[in-house]
Amino acid sequence: MATLAAGGADAIEVGIPFSDPIADGPTIQAASQRALDRGVTPGAVLEMLHQGPRPGVPLILMGYYNPILRRGLEPFADAARAAGASATIVSDLNPEESGEWRLASERAGLDTIFLVAPTSTPERVGYVAEHSSGFLYAVSRTGVTGAGSQVPSQVREVVASVRAQSEIPVCVGFGISWPEHVQMVSEFADGAIIGSSLVEFLAESWDNGQGAARLEQKISELKAATRRAS
Repeated sequence: MATLAAGGADAIEVGIPFSDPIADGPTIQAASQRALDRGVTPGAVLEMLHQGPRPGVPLILMGYYNPILRRGLEPFADAARAAGASATIVSDLNPEESGEWRLASERAGLDTIFLVAPTSTPERVGYVAEHSSGFLYAVSRTGVTGAGSQVPSQVREVVASVRAQSEIPVCVGFGISWPEHVQMVSEFADGAIIGSSLVEFLAESWDNGQGAARLEQKISELKAATRRAS
């Protein structure tokens, strides 16, 4: 996390491994399974964040609803906040069923980030924006997470639909892999979310910290692309 922040990341997603990550593609599924095989639990993730040095940028926990339910909504929200989290993205929780979690999060001082997709109607986009806080996650394509070769043009329409109905910031994710992607997204959105390509890089090149300089350079190049767009 310190390396990501040093490279210029404005916020960091911390994934909580889960046995059935239905919204994720092969890369993050594999990462989740590696973590589970090593005994990583939601509690272990929160404890690591609580005890470790803070990276100096907002932390966003991303995962699934079952581990939250298992621990209890308010205990999980309180533990997440104590661990330094600023927000959560719960991939399989829809806004209509999120009332209790949003209330627990609000009491703990956590934002709740929801997702909209290219298939979302304007009415749906407005509803999701109304119930989100922090920012809105605009999915660039239908399907699961994964690195991509290009950003679908229809994501512009999704962001425009949000802009027409809400002032909430909009960040685009799913398939964002290269500086060129970031530059394109930054022309019309408030941020670009890079997940699978970084998870893949970490799996292949982190090497117990030996790859830190390469990771920092990669993040620096991605961040520079946001400045080119502006």
